Amino acid sequence: MITLPGLRQFLDNLEEGILFLDQKRRVVAINEAASRMLGQNHETTLNKLCPSLFQGTACARSCEKRGYCTLMDNAKQGKKIQDLVVQRPDGVLTPLRMWAMVLPSDEPLAYCAVVLRDRTQEVQLEEEASNRMHMGGLVGNSAVMQELFRQIMRAAASEASILVTGESGVGKELIARALHDNSSRAKGPYIRVHCAAFPEQMLEDELFGHARGAFTGATEQREGRFEAAHEGTLLLDEIGDVPLNIQVKLLRVLQEHEIERLGENKTRKVDVRIIAATHRDLPEMVSRGEFRADLYYRLRVLPLHAPALRERREDIPLLVNSMLTNMLARHQGRDLQLSSEALGALNAYSWPGNVRELANAMEYAAVHAEGTTILAHHLPPEIQKASRLIASARTDTVPAPATAIMQRYYRAPVRQKEQEKEMILQALQETGGNKAEAARKLGMSRTTLWKKLKQYGIDTVAQ
Repeated sequence: MITLPGLRQFLDNLEEGILFLDQKRRVVAINEAASRMLGQNHETTLNKLCPSLFQGTACARSCEKRGYCTLMDNAKQGKKIQDLVVQRPDGVLTPLRMWAMVLPSDEPLAYCAVVLRDRTQEVQLEEEASNRMHMGGLVGNSAVMQELFRQIMRAAASEASILVTGESGVGKELIARALHDNSSRAKGPYIRVHCAAFPEQMLEDELFGHARGAFTGATEQREGRFEAAHEGTLLLDEIGDVPLNIQVKLLRVLQEHEIERLGENKTRKVDVRIIAATHRDLPEMVSRGEFRADLYYRLRVLPLHAPALRERREDIPLLVNSMLTNMLARHQGRDLQLSSEALGALNAYSWPGNVRELANAMEYAAVHAEGTTILAHHLPPEIQKASRLIASARTDTVPAPATAIMQRYYRAPVRQKEQEKEMILQALQETGGNKAEAARKLGMSRTTLWKKLKQYGIDTVAQ
């Protein structure tokens, strides 16, 4: 029946790949989808042993070792589905889902059918949806950061105004940038105004621009930041420092979507998405009459809060790794690693300056490190002091919230391929070969892990 033209056409129109095997595991028929997934020519695949099409996978090794189709054996025991990654002849890694079915005993041409499903799109979606540690310049795998990433993606899809709150140094400007980059305005301008950096009159000019002759020295007309951000995003950083009379004008822009340059009587339409950010307690400022309540509620249609670093200490190893990598990129030829003792000291500190202070601390340590390893005494004095105070208050050492695999990572030289391979092998050993779990422990997506497995010549099966 397999050779009938009608059945051949039916099989070639299936999205799933189909391989028909005889009792000796030779391919007696294959449809177009399977040929495409395996990157194999339809004609040359016939009469090949099935394991030769899946070289390097656990399934093929088990099949070759035992001399029979282990997939079929698993199917008889109710273990039907297996996920694996196949390296095609052109070098492309293809994630597949495989299962087998025993054919009726009266079928003269084939003993079993092996079904393949391409998981490429599924894996890409999984990668985007889970274990996201980076969003633009933001780094974090803690629960609070993962929730923040989800909130950013939801807010980015809206046109509503956003108020980003959080302590100094938590990365509010990075959140604003991530909102812009993931919005429909991403191709438009992204303009930032640090409101606390300008005196009152200069801030008004900076925001709205001026006409020629509007004031002494205004020899030419000038557009403001609102016009510059037309069809894009405008970040009003430190919105809590804006004087009350300018707050009135900001409210008008939010309501009417138009501005007036200083010294002009005509209005100009602007299409701008406004993001405001502040470390101040705006509700308290509203109660004291220092900030307009109507502007506050206009700005905080979609509120986002950036957590303090002390609220997500488990992200410190990831942040440190990112910072060290960036430093080494600027100073090529230098190796730098972080000792476990230094990591413990970083975790012991309260970080009043948050991520910005951590970045400064790593720059300080890089300057004071005498060799390739950052030790605890290379860190800024206030961090060393906090670590000693905690150590003296308890008999055991300060526990770092990083996993054992992450601690080993920071004892190893950053950016050394040999150490990275050793780290991957160790993670695979600790997870019993479970690639998905190993990727999670290593802090990388499964797709990234597959690429590194290929790069280092490690088995490419995804358990």
